[in-house]
Formats: sequence, C-alpha cells, structure tokens
Amino acid sequence: MVVAGEVDMATADTMLQTALREPAGKITLDLSAVTFFDSAAIHALVRLAQQVPGTLTVRPSQQVRRVLEISGLGEQSWLDPA
Repeated sequence: MVVAGEVDMATADTMLQTALREPAGKITLDLSAVTFFDSAAIHALVRLAQQVPGTLTVRPSQQVRRVLEISGLGEQSWLDPA
C-alpha cells in the first residue's frame, strides 16, 4: 500500500483501515512519499503493527524515519532499514 503527502489526525485512521483491508499475509506500507507524519499517524502505525504482528514492513520517507526515531520507534522490526 502506497501512502503519499501528509498523514495526520485527519488521515491516519484512513491509512490504518485501508491497510487492514489488505489481503492476509505480508503487508508493505510504503511511506516513502509521505512529507508529514504526526502523533496520530504514529499511533495508527503502532496499532497496525500490533494487529498484524510479524507481517508488516514499513518503508519510510526520510521525514517519517526521523519522526519514528525521535519517538523511540526507530529500531522496530517492521521498519525497513534501507
């Protein structure tokens, strides 16, 4: 699933619900085109990771990676290290 632009209070739940509708198995959340990622987006991402344990891969943009690192989530197993 590809997400672009801003993920904030107005769009975070839509991102979560859309990702949960992905077919069972491996879920890849491509956030490489995301320019803004707030606390609501972090919360949605953590909820997604909890609901689909072991099946999520997140490809963050530089901005998203920085927000996740600042929030203490930079070492999560679902975060693509590239």
